[in-house]
Amino acid sequence: MFTVPNILSFIRLALVPVFLVLVIMGYDIPALIVLVVSSITDFLDGVLARRLDQVSRLGQLLDPAADRLFIFATLIGLAVRGIVPWWLVTVIVGRDVLLLVLGITLANFGYGPLPVHHLGKIATFCLFYALPILMIGQAFPAVAFVSAPIGWAFALWGAFLYWWAGVIYIIETLRVVKIPRVA
Repeated sequence: MFTVPNILSFIRLALVPVFLVLVIMGYDIPALIVLVVSSITDFLDGVLARRLDQVSRLGQLLDPAADRLFIFATLIGLAVRGIVPWWLVTVIVGRDVLLLVLGITLANFGYGPLPVHHLGKIATFCLFYALPILMIGQAFPAVAFVSAPIGWAFALWGAFLYWWAGVIYIIETLRVVKIPRVA
């Protein structure tokens, strides 16, 4: 449980509320620093888990949980400040609620969660770039004319891919639950 990668994931989880408070209060540069530290620990926990042969089920749960929480915290913080519209928050959170419902459905049929689809990873990657790029424009207004269009391109593409992956998960869940279980 207390492997280096898991400790890094716990640190990322602990940084989520710090980050959210900084964003909401308008401390964009410190918030960006926390986001950079979080991104570095995200990268390191994956690399170290593989290199040190410390891949664990806990780590496989903590890493995506921290990713999702950072995305939610960033979206909510930026929406509270009026930087991103609430409909974007609804689109992103709505897809994750859908995945939660699919997970419960699979569990009710005796299955575990579906494997992560590459499209979902790409969507998350886009959102991970979109939100910090939008924040850079807030922290450094002189570059907003460049960062805003790039950030929005990543955000819209990420939201689209997020739902495209969601549709794939729906189809896969329907396929799996139709398979007769062998007693």
